[in-house]
Amino acid sequence: MAVMTVREALRSELREQLKDDRVFIIGEDIGYYGSTYGVTAGFLEEYGTEKIRDAPIAEAGIIGIGIGAAMLGMRPICEIMSVNFSLLAFDQIINHAAKLHYMFGGQITCPMVLRTTNGWRNLSATHSQSFDPMFAYVPGLKVVAPATPADMKALFKASMEDPDPVIFIEHTLMYGVKGEIPDEPYEVKIGESRVAREGKDLTIVTYSRPVHLCMEVAERLSKQEGIECAIIDLRTIRPMDMSKALESFRTTGRAVVVTEEWESHGVQAEIAARLYEHAFDYLDAPIERVGFREIPFPYATNLEDQVVVTPARIEAAIRKVLA
Repeated sequence: MAVMTVREALRSELREQLKDDRVFIIGEDIGYYGSTYGVTAGFLEEYGTEKIRDAPIAEAGIIGIGIGAAMLGMRPICEIMSVNFSLLAFDQIINHAAKLHYMFGGQITCPMVLRTTNGWRNLSATHSQSFDPMFAYVPGLKVVAPATPADMKALFKASMEDPDPVIFIEHTLMYGVKGEIPDEPYEVKIGESRVAREGKDLTIVTYSRPVHLCMEVAERLSKQEGIECAIIDLRTIRPMDMSKALESFRTTGRAVVVTEEWESHGVQAEIAARLYEHAFDYLDAPIERVGFREIPFPYATNLEDQVVVTPARIEAAIRKVLA
């Protein structure tokens, strides 16, 4: 197996997709600037302006062009530099991309992938948000948020093959994460979770960057105290595959849900509700949740560190449930 970073895995798969005449990428700073996060650096020189289309600061226009192109048979990749900027395109995403297939009785599809990023680090209140629950709330959208380089590559391929619009969420603090990529062709289906770690004492349900934070805590607790936590990586939050989480929870009887979002009205609340709904008889302790503190993000590092999900907060939740 080759070892790649998340960034390298995405670059590799984008190159594969750009071999298709129907595929082009449109977004801000993806070409001449060399890409904000380095994913499309050098692509303009390699593929030209027909394939790599630098857009002005006009998110509604980027998504609108993508929708129109997808309706006419193209396979656009629309890059929104930060998920915070997607607010400017919500009408296009929610009222158009998500609903076209339904409102035209299946005669039109919108096979568009919207690449965007969650992330924070001294970016303050308007640039440190996570809108996963807002996307996942909308019927007609699929929402993918992988945690490993292998899943990034495979799920991006699956997203490009899907007839529906897919919100593909990356994480700015995860581009340097390394992992093995199989040499042979492999696939991961949208809506298919995975067991990231086996465990008998407690089940952690999570996705995206918190998978790595949870693994750090689980490995430390295992070595130091013999506590064995199972970790379920959902990978996709719409559709959401809870089968592996429920199977694990029925064995452990205890669960902690960890996501990078405000805790109220979010994905983690949905995960907890499904655990209660489908496996209540196996419950041995109340389910704990770990998410962002419910305030707008501060700029100062010492204050920001108190808002975000940390290994210390994850460990405290695990100990509370086990107690």
